Amino acid sequence: MDTMGTLRRTHYCGEPAESDIGHEIVVCGFTQKIRDMGNLVFIDLRDRSGIIQLAFDDGTAAALLEKAKTVRSEYVLMAKGTVRRRESVNKELKTGMVELYVTELRILSKAQTPPFEITDQSKVNEELRLKYRYLDLRRPGLQQNLILRHKIAKVARDYYFENGFLEIETPMMIKSTPEGARDYLVPSRIHNGKFYALPQSPQIYKQLLMISGYDRYFQIARCFRDEDLRADRQPEFTQIDLEMSFVDMEDILKINEGFVQRLFKEVLDVNIPLPLPRLTYKEAMERYGSDKPDTRFGMEITDLSAIVKDTEFTVFKNAVAEGGSVRAIAAKGGAAKLSRKEIDKLTEQVKGIGAKGLAYIRWVEDAPNCSFAKFISEQELADILKALGCEKGDVALIVADKNRVVLPVLGQLRLTVAKLLEIERTGYNFLWITEFPFFEWDEESGTWAAMHHPFTMPMDECLPYLESDPGSVRAKAYDLVLNGIELSSGSIRITDFELQQKMFTLLGLTKEEIEVKFGFLVDAYRYAAPPHGGAGIGLDRLAMQMCGAESLRDVLAFPKVQNCSELMSACPSEVDEKQLAELGISLIKK
Repeated sequence: MDTMGTLRRTHYCGEPAESDIGHEIVVCGFTQKIRDMGNLVFIDLRDRSGIIQLAFDDGTAAALLEKAKTVRSEYVLMAKGTVRRRESVNKELKTGMVELYVTELRILSKAQTPPFEITDQSKVNEELRLKYRYLDLRRPGLQQNLILRHKIAKVARDYYFENGFLEIETPMMIKSTPEGARDYLVPSRIHNGKFYALPQSPQIYKQLLMISGYDRYFQIARCFRDEDLRADRQPEFTQIDLEMSFVDMEDILKINEGFVQRLFKEVLDVNIPLPLPRLTYKEAMERYGSDKPDTRFGMEITDLSAIVKDTEFTVFKNAVAEGGSVRAIAAKGGAAKLSRKEIDKLTEQVKGIGAKGLAYIRWVEDAPNCSFAKFISEQELADILKALGCEKGDVALIVADKNRVVLPVLGQLRLTVAKLLEIERTGYNFLWITEFPFFEWDEESGTWAAMHHPFTMPMDECLPYLESDPGSVRAKAYDLVLNGIELSSGSIRITDFELQQKMFTLLGLTKEEIEVKFGFLVDAYRYAAPPHGGAGIGLDRLAMQMCGAESLRDVLAFPKVQNCSELMSACPSEVDEKQLAELGISLIKK
């Protein structure tokens, strides 16, 4: 094989253009494809920027032509030559107007036949691609995703630096404070029997930085949570993390809106109008059945309780009488695709997520087909149809129960139906969700828990009934949602020492638990703290949305799969007894 010698790259493969015709350049890359037609040889050379066609013809030196014929898929090449106009233009390529007529070719590395074709059109299963991730990462689609992810990080740094933020790193090995998701633990060799935890977020440290006087903190932070995976979740993830002092919620929302607008303009050339729309948590749940609604389509939830509260249909009547509600969504034009069989499937789905059943009205013929028609009057049916705006060709899907069941069930049903009806969902719909409940009732423990975290500030008007009516307390907390995906979560923090102690008590924490979990932060508050708040923006989820990817795995270089393993390196793996002995650890086989 050849060496580079004195040759050095002058252009990436995707750069040569008509303006370079007649110029001598040097390119490097991987062989995408070779076409050998006897006295004509063409090689498509690929790097992260694109593809350039290398050309060899009957004017090429015989030895060079024979060398070109030996090239195979994925060989690493360096080629020197003159840019010339292509005889047949390829409009699919950035460089489709030109080619490189090669005068010097170096084969820097030979490749075995890869286990799958390195193209975006390759139909190979994901497990094989992840096993050979270093080959999979050569695919142009994945390379463009990672390049876009890089651009997001660069714009974030530029924007926040320009707005006075200081980039400060916080520790990767911290004190474990068991709550929420499980911690990943790191055993200490020096402090035998004790453990560090990998951070679920830099929350406590960034608040300490505010107490320390660093009034605008920023970090692209690695975070870890030991939890079950799904399409938009990984055990290790990245946050664009920030905290600000001497601000209120409006200041934090405004600075982050500015970032979103600049990011989408610079990276995608998409204009995001400001200010971003807002919904309170209550409004979002009542209209969409979700605290992270996809607002790119309608099908909003309608409350039918007032219409059906006195009906003879006991399912509806009892739900309202017991403090619940009867609510519905209308699938406009859905009757053709939502057959009775499909509605039966939807019924099974909603039962699986907590509903007792699903009532429906399917309007195909002249008269609507109503699953509960014999229990209601014609006028009540007409009033329901009017409230929902239902016409011939539509389907209404109705759930009756407690609100904590009805709303999320209809929220999930709304997404399922939109997918079944192939409702178009394009564009980028940002939305702030505000005024989250401070507390949520934990059925398992029978106690109130903090919906965000215990350092979140309640809204001022809620302070008088913290103890008398905790379920009504709203928080100065906010989430940023994009197309039904939660991108960011944040809040204004409690800075009053006595109020923080009171919140801990309301959450059922003893003095001993407070000391063990948060002692150093609580102590810091004794020395005064400026009003502050912040947010963490999920970089992985943001990249996933901007790339139009189906999974977080498509925007990470070396992702984990569903069981938290990494197929390429086969981790996690066993370690030898000597390492365990040094840490004072013995294993119990499960």
